[in-house]
Amino acid sequence: MKVIGVGDNVVDKYMYKKTMFPGGNALNFAVYAKQLGIESAYLGVFGNDLAAVHIIETLKSLDVDISKCRQHKGENGFAAVDLVDGDRVFIGGNGGGVQKDHPIVLNNEDLDYVKSFNLAHSSIYSDMDTELPKLKEAGILVSYDFSSDYTDSLLQQNCPHIDIGLLSCGQLAVEEAENLLKRVYDFGSRLAVGTMGSRGAVVFDGENFYRQEPHFVQPVDTLGAGDSFFTAFILHHLAGNQLERSLEEGAKFAAKTCLVDGAFGYGIPF
Repeated sequence: MKVIGVGDNVVDKYMYKKTMFPGGNALNFAVYAKQLGIESAYLGVFGNDLAAVHIIETLKSLDVDISKCRQHKGENGFAAVDLVDGDRVFIGGNGGGVQKDHPIVLNNEDLDYVKSFNLAHSSIYSDMDTELPKLKEAGILVSYDFSSDYTDSLLQQNCPHIDIGLLSCGQLAVEEAENLLKRVYDFGSRLAVGTMGSRGAVVFDGENFYRQEPHFVQPVDTLGAGDSFFTAFILHHLAGNQLERSLEEGAKFAAKTCLVDGAFGYGIPF
């Protein structure tokens, strides 16, 4: 199996200790897949500042393929983060940095490359919703993280072009989350996944709901818990495991992520 993250990368700047860590939904997916022993790649847009240099060096050290990435002069994407009792609190950022002016536009060479993967994962923060039909037409599975910034119109627009939709549902009651996942399925996504923080996760496959309780740990940092849960869950499921087993593996991996600073470590001062 080979998978690729297509879209956003950032550094998460922990303001209270002046340390920044590589992150971003699409980038995290590629890194977590690699940690799970799966060949992975990342396709995104870098700036040329210290943050970009650090992310590039980190991905190279992890042997994540970045051969199709773009780089432009300017500030890399960043998010400013604070921690409250181990939970992440985003307090600002630069909206993606150079990615805003130079979003990914997939050309024929990119698409030929992407076709060699089993799954491509992107997100609402990747500034490439118009490219989703190209990924779908490439003939591979497409997953997409709506986070908590979705609207019904965005769901209707994107779900026909994705196979697995991921949503942050921590602010919703269980019944509300289930109704949301039903809408995602009805709009076209074959599998709808909702993460609910300390309440675990729920998956809808068009017929049944599957619930997963979290593996409770004393967290060092919950940043990346949702991304790591999803990565382990979907990779185990694509490997042929039942949804229940795959959800358990997702919860197990997410708990490990909560014991690391940043999404997956590799912090440097800024």
